[in-house]
Amino acid sequence: MNGVSSIGRLLMFMGIVLVALGAILTFAGRIPSIGRLPGDILIKRGNFTFYFPITTGIILSIILSLLFALIGRR
Repeated sequence: MNGVSSIGRLLMFMGIVLVALGAILTFAGRIPSIGRLPGDILIKRGNFTFYFPITTGIILSIILSLLFALIGRR
């Protein structure tokens, strides 16, 4: 029965993470400069646009790593 309990906790945690991620994605357009940081690559040529948010990805990775490290200490 212990295995089922741990799976239930994992599912609840993943649900909370998904809700938080959904909220971030919903409100990210209202936060200035998210996705338009220096270092993000944007190439526009005619009707072709290529966007690679490398700096934004690195910052989000750092924030999520710190968050998971704090959660994992319990």
